Amino acid sequence: MSDRPRFVFDANSLISAALFKGSTPDLAFRRALRDGTLLASNATISELSAVLARRKFDRYLTCEERDLFLAKYIQRATLVDVTISVQLCRDPKDDMYLALAQSGNANCIVTGDADLRDLGRFEDIVILTPKEFLTLPI
Repeated sequence: MSDRPRFVFDANSLISAALFKGSTPDLAFRRALRDGTLLASNATISELSAVLARRKFDRYLTCEERDLFLAKYIQRATLVDVTISVQLCRDPKDDMYLALAQSGNANCIVTGDADLRDLGRFEDIVILTPKEFLTLPI
């Protein structure tokens, strides 16, 4: 296993990174790609794919641009076999990020989602906003 730090980004942060170049989520995403390892699971990739396909994002990026972002994300991320089930979040859909982080030995979860952020940490995994992630010494 690599000594590089391991990060989980939720769909909220990834969508913001894709749609708004130069935004805080985009800068956090780029830093994670540069300085660490991004973790993904089949469930988180499915959610990202479904959300990226929403027509409301047509005004920001074409379908092809969103598909390209997803393809590059999948290519760069390390696919983790999630071996646990977690039931902790107010929003049960967010539990997949906790399970991914734990199964993949993540250092942190990066999210703009209040349901995840309000947890603060999960096990030894810190939960940060993209802005907080940018201040993290890596």
